[in-house]
Amino acid sequence: MDLTKALEKEHSKAQMTKIVDYVGHNKTRFKALVEVYLAGPYRITQRAAWPLSVIAEHHPNLILPHLKQLLDFLKKPGIHDAVKRNTMRLLQFVELPKRYHGKVAALAFGYLQSKSETVAVKVFSMTVLLALVQSEPELKEELKIIIEDQMPYAKPAFLSRGAKTLKALAKMDRRSAA
Repeated sequence: MDLTKALEKEHSKAQMTKIVDYVGHNKTRFKALVEVYLAGPYRITQRAAWPLSVIAEHHPNLILPHLKQLLDFLKKPGIHDAVKRNTMRLLQFVELPKRYHGKVAALAFGYLQSKSETVAVKVFSMTVLLALVQSEPELKEELKIIIEDQMPYAKPAFLSRGAKTLKALAKMDRRSAA
């Protein structure tokens, strides 16, 4: 399958599923999808983000060799919301190597604090940060404060994820106090 042509053909759940099925857990095909995602143009990158995140959910080990490239790509100015949303979404499923904790935390906190960021990017960032708190407990208080500050003005999706995240953080506090 020519991934670029498949992504150009249409943007639909059916097409995304065909790509996911084609790539499966094949490292070579996954690498090709990452390369298409990174190469662009913007529309192809946007369309490749969806199958990329779905595959990462089912086969999180496939993303590890490409993590640095994907994180660096998020720093590019003007990237589409779909890229940020799907990249943050896929990071939820990956056990991040310690060497990326700082980079991921900086990106996720930046998205979470941005007034212009979409709710989806913010909620996925919250989940990624909650996972990081497991091994980086010093991030817990900052995450809690940022979520609490935004709750009075937040949209329903943020309120829901924020409440779940705060509950999980409180549970961690109770465990560490016991």
